[in-house]
Amino acid sequence: MKAKFACADFTFPLLSHPHALDLIANLGFTGVDIGLFDQRSHLWPSKEFKNVKASARKLKRALGDRGLVAADVFLQMMPDFTPYAINQPSAARRRKARDWFLRTLEYADAVGCEHVTTLPGVVFAEEGRDASLARSADELGWRVEESRAAGLIFGTEAHVGSIVTTPEETADLVRRVPGLTLTLDYTHFTRAGISDRSIEPLVPHASHFHMRGACRGRLQCNLKQNTIDYPRMLAAMAQAGYQRWIGVEYIWIDWEHCNESDTISETIQLRDLIRSTAAKL
Repeated sequence: MKAKFACADFTFPLLSHPHALDLIANLGFTGVDIGLFDQRSHLWPSKEFKNVKASARKLKRALGDRGLVAADVFLQMMPDFTPYAINQPSAARRRKARDWFLRTLEYADAVGCEHVTTLPGVVFAEEGRDASLARSADELGWRVEESRAAGLIFGTEAHVGSIVTTPEETADLVRRVPGLTLTLDYTHFTRAGISDRSIEPLVPHASHFHMRGACRGRLQCNLKQNTIDYPRMLAAMAQAGYQRWIGVEYIWIDWEHCNESDTISETIQLRDLIRSTAAKL
């Protein structure tokens, strides 16, 4: 199986960004998943977007100096993903979300990254799921078209608390939005006790992957407790002809018990597992 391996820069938030990139390079990765998470990651979009081209050139140099490239640029506008969800009922907030997305495309292109990711939106109780879903599909469709016009690939990540929390809901969203691809992360489904077999139909729709240990009730856990069958998952990816980046995405944050793993050791163990497995496929 031909695949490329990346590590998220936000896996190591206690390091400075240069030191996080040093560590990723020293761990033998060639790609970096860049987190543009305002008020949370090393690189805040509110700061990076003050001069998009200059910020992107700086990041591209920092990556290149270490033999790295950007595998994905992941935009999140606030630590709480509801206020600027792409399907916000507030037109003013949707306009700002669109503006930041266009800047993300410009940023990713200048960094030399082919792929961008955003979240798919949430259910707003005051209007119900159907209305929220329709607006989410419209906004995702716009992002697909803008990404295509920029020569980039756009993926959205189904996640805990989003408008799509099951494989069936996620598949329905893909059907509603022509050209939509997924940044697929099994762990958000595994946490809910959903089997690998039930998630696998989403694999052909994926343009990027996130991988870490997870089990029922835990969005992230150590590999020793992990219940995701990664060899099976990689076999499904190989069967689908997947040849793009695979991102190892342990996170360290006080949410969902995600500050209870040694992200360096767990990254190394999962890296070795998926590398050795992929080499046999």
